[in-house]
Amino acid sequence: MAHNLLYLPLLGEAEMIYKLGCSAFLLASAVLAQQTLLPGTLASAVVPDTEETTASSFNGASSSSSDARRPITGKERIDWVVKGTIGPEGIAGELLGAGWGTLFNSPKVYGTHWQGFGDRFGMGVAGNAVSNTLEAGFGAIWGEDPRYVRDPEAPFMHRVGHAAKMTFMSQDRDGKPMLAYARFIAIPGSNFASNAWRPTGDDTADRAMIRTGLGFLGRFGNNTFDEFWPDFKQKLFHRNHSDQ
Repeated sequence: MAHNLLYLPLLGEAEMIYKLGCSAFLLASAVLAQQTLLPGTLASAVVPDTEETTASSFNGASSSSSDARRPITGKERIDWVVKGTIGPEGIAGELLGAGWGTLFNSPKVYGTHWQGFGDRFGMGVAGNAVSNTLEAGFGAIWGEDPRYVRDPEAPFMHRVGHAAKMTFMSQDRDGKPMLAYARFIAIPGSNFASNAWRPTGDDTADRAMIRTGLGFLGRFGNNTFDEFWPDFKQKLFHRNHSDQ
């Protein structure tokens, strides 16, 4: 049992190295393109890392609508990819997805054992890495900001609607709303491209479409978490502090 739990056959060594290498190359190329085409928006705009300035989809408080908006830097794009892939929220989402798929044996090719759970988890993390890298990379070319922007002062249902809207929207470098073109490329593109290395039965166009839909659903879930978690955390910590 312990051996099976620790054994998580992800994609095969060569395939994993190839995917991550391509992802790193794409992101680096896009960041360099942004630096070349849009000077003054990368290294010169980097500020010291603090909770208030390292904006990302996993630090909703730093992207509040009350904050002064500034273009995302190249370093912040890389941070967004890393946190979205191997940060707590990203890993938790992939563990949940792998557990759900294993429980209901979907897709059946992976089975309902620990190895199947590991295969699902590995595929999810690798696919998420590619998707996030593509979104951050392509967005760097035309100034699309992948970070989520909260609306903390709005009523509850408005905030839920805002999270849903920002599943398909983003902001440009001036803080103006725009369609999330890079996301529309990244989520379907990574899912259809992954058919090349997925096992038979999970490599069909239908499966890629399902994964694409789940990808946007997962983004809505991330947005909802980012929208409300800072408020919950503040109330929780304030309550604990008051009890002491």
